[in-house]
Amino acid sequence: MRIAVAEIMQETDSFSPLTAELGDFETYGLYFGKEILERMPGVGPIGGFLEVAAEQAPPVEVVPIMRACGNAGGTISAATLDFLAKRFVEGLKQSLPLDGVFLSLHGAAASEKEDDVEGYLLQAARAVVGGKIPIVVALDHHGNITQKMVDHANTLIGHETQPHDPPATGRKAARILFRMLRGDIRPTSRWQKIPMITPQDQFLTSEAPMKEWFDLARQMEQRRGVLDVSPYPMQPWLDVAEGGWSVVVHTDNAPELAQELAAEMADLAWRLRERFWASARVAPREAVRRAAAAERGLIILSDTGDSVYGGAPGDSTCILRAMLDERIASPAFVPMVDAAALQMALAAGVGAEITLDLGGKMDNIFSQPVQVTGKVAAVSQGFAVDLHDRGLCDLKRTALLQVGSIFIALLDHRSFAINHPVLYTHLGLDVADARMVVVKTASNFQFFERWRQGLIRVDSPGTTQSDLTAFQWKRLPRPIYPFDPLADWRL
Repeated sequence: MRIAVAEIMQETDSFSPLTAELGDFETYGLYFGKEILERMPGVGPIGGFLEVAAEQAPPVEVVPIMRACGNAGGTISAATLDFLAKRFVEGLKQSLPLDGVFLSLHGAAASEKEDDVEGYLLQAARAVVGGKIPIVVALDHHGNITQKMVDHANTLIGHETQPHDPPATGRKAARILFRMLRGDIRPTSRWQKIPMITPQDQFLTSEAPMKEWFDLARQMEQRRGVLDVSPYPMQPWLDVAEGGWSVVVHTDNAPELAQELAAEMADLAWRLRERFWASARVAPREAVRRAAAAERGLIILSDTGDSVYGGAPGDSTCILRAMLDERIASPAFVPMVDAAALQMALAAGVGAEITLDLGGKMDNIFSQPVQVTGKVAAVSQGFAVDLHDRGLCDLKRTALLQVGSIFIALLDHRSFAINHPVLYTHLGLDVADARMVVVKTASNFQFFERWRQGLIRVDSPGTTQSDLTAFQWKRLPRPIYPFDPLADWRL
């Protein structure tokens, strides 16, 4: 049994000033052939697939093609998509004959030439392997489902939780694939587009209302003949022609049941729509005041407008400026992507005092540079760390700038570690000493859980902000809730 395995994953922020180039994929992980088998066990959906494949009898021949992870960022350049698609198609052709294909995609990738990257890749894959070979796809549940994706994949299996558990999604998709290949099941899929878009504030699946929607999916999966129910609350910064929420239901040769459940899921999402817009966001200066006044730390300040995990540049000065204005005296940790500032700190050296304009260089629409004077407290010329199911993370050069009680970790590129304690500990800081830490994400707080005493969602501006009316939407289909009056999701 020969199964081709590949991953091409990127989450696009249509409003980001960045363009995703091949270097972004190299930063987060660009591997080919056998290197995938060496680097990916336990990592992401491919890691989950490899785990299940190892349990099969007779043994499975895994044919690794490529792994290209661009994480989240701006629109993918045309040249980069051309390169990735060419290598993918060539790899598939060279791997024939195949019994199946396992793909790890995001679901919310857009390029300069194609705003449905996943559909484009799936169509290309189907053209190579033909109509009879099963193609099973593991997706981020913040993806955007399109007709082309549904037409060219046998299954589209989304994450079950936020924060995500990518290996678990890979295991779930892999088990369905092997059951198909053994002839135990005949998956049929039905899907429903839901004309709505919502901010990120209520995306945690451990809390209502999102928990209610995802709990219903898990309950449906207990019914006889139901293989998978995948809700897709699309990430809200994707301006594409088929944008909006979706649900995909897979059953064992029961299309009518799949359609019935898809409609039931859509009904519940629609009934909950107003609750998905509920917000507990706090203005930046008020958020800083509350954190400083807390009896004990660590207070997480979620920089919702500059979420690097959502594709933002990572150089917003909004919360930093509020800290400076409030003249906070308690220790605060702040990450900042600013290559020029980092170079100045490295050139000055540890112990030097420097004055510089910090941040606001990539996103100069929602953020402006702030002038600071501080001491270079530490530098690192290169640090790589294994972040377990996230894989190897190379922080490269970093520096720590101390401005009063504020410790600013300077990076020259966006990295998964920007929201991880290792960013500070590798520069000599102890997270337990901080009263507050800025995280550039709206929902991935789990890495600071052992120290966390509180959480404040900051109503910060930026390319991932929750005020979706601040953006100029050009391609999103209309009508759509809440921008247009809609009485029902059935248009």
